[in-house]
Amino acid sequence: MSGPVGVGIIGAGVISKEYLTNLTAFPDVQVHIVADLFPEAASARAEEFGVAAFGTVEDALQHPDVEIIVNLTTPAAHVPVALDAVAAGKHVWSEKPFSLDRESGQSLLDAASDAGLRLGCAPDTFLGAGLQTGLRMIQRGDIGVPLTALTLMQSPGPEAWHPNPAFLFQEGAGPLFDMGPYYLTTLIQTFGAAQTVAALGSRSRETRVIGSGPRAGEEFEVTVPTHVSALVQFENGASSTSNFSFDSPLPRHGFVEITGSEATIAFPDPNRFDGEIRLHRHGAEEWETFPAAGSTFGRGVGVLDMARSIRAGAPHRAQGATAFHVLDVMASIAESVETRSFVDIASSAAAAEPLPEGWDPTARTLS
Repeated sequence: MSGPVGVGIIGAGVISKEYLTNLTAFPDVQVHIVADLFPEAASARAEEFGVAAFGTVEDALQHPDVEIIVNLTTPAAHVPVALDAVAAGKHVWSEKPFSLDRESGQSLLDAASDAGLRLGCAPDTFLGAGLQTGLRMIQRGDIGVPLTALTLMQSPGPEAWHPNPAFLFQEGAGPLFDMGPYYLTTLIQTFGAAQTVAALGSRSRETRVIGSGPRAGEEFEVTVPTHVSALVQFENGASSTSNFSFDSPLPRHGFVEITGSEATIAFPDPNRFDGEIRLHRHGAEEWETFPAAGSTFGRGVGVLDMARSIRAGAPHRAQGATAFHVLDVMASIAESVETRSFVDIASSAAAAEPLPEGWDPTARTLS
């Protein structure tokens, strides 16, 4: 096929607005349909962004011009919807998480491989200008050999501002599974695949209280660790130390430092697509600051890279296999917390090639 790559959106919730804002601005993709379990939600989103059609999930899966299904359903529906899309002959991009467990995630990888179809998955924040600039600097040797990393994600927890936060403190969430994908994806893009993990976790309170919205004052149960400290060793011998916490009165978001043999680089927040980069060279008194170079478009750039890669017959960057590896690392960290032991990672994944500095989502490259 030639020309723009056809896209179908499944899931017309809050996150669909950011995806549609960007995807409808990229000439190399064309959104043909918005689908949802609730037709009125699909209709509203389609009208808002000038998409020609709306309908049911089956309508999107059977649309003849759709090549990529963008799966923005609830986490529990990610794998079932993706499997249906693969069965319909579509490539799939999913919001995070790739799956809720290793078994269902592996079944999806196997199904797509057997069908010769592609899987992509958020987060695609590492394709933004901020992290891409940092990754290019490492690749060209600005810090020497990358050796270790330190990442911190600390906050008092989202219950103070989130009107319905209970799910963030239950299985499949907590600070590790909610925020871990951003930090672990960045580390894997820096060092390559993880090999072994060890971790400790704790839960400061058995219950928490909703702080805003119509349910303010309501108490809910906490069932997962709200603080996790993790050590990761990568296949190349590098290592990292990470804290993921909803127990800290001192917020620290987006702290990622990579130390090399010659210098240390501080990345911008891995939950964002922009941000400056700081570099501290061996023996220097001050940090140097570098502006980000590249695209600062938000969610959807991974879909675009996937679309262009389909036409070029080249690998796309935000691979489903990488997202599965991130899930495997998080599940292994959780297992280490439970067993108080080192856990080896069964899966593997390769870091993606950085985007060219001049990569432009608004360029028309597919005639």
